[in-house]
Amino acid sequence: MEIKVCGPGCAACEQAQKVIEAAVATKGMNASVIKVSDFQEMAQLGIFSTPAVVINGEVKCVGRAPKQAEVEEWIS
Repeated sequence: MEIKVCGPGCAACEQAQKVIEAAVATKGMNASVIKVSDFQEMAQLGIFSTPAVVINGEVKCVGRAPKQAEVEEWIS
């Protein structure tokens, strides 16, 4: 499983990454969490607001940090 956390590194982006990593650890999933800060790559993914979360190529969340329960549901 590939999870991308998109954002320039703001506080909300850092929070999103922490939530993703906690959810992955809680579920015991084997996932690679990738930080994407390149605006061109984000635009290619259709993301124009950050933070955003992309799981296996599917945009799950844009413009906010997700809640851990949401992420756990997405990766189950």
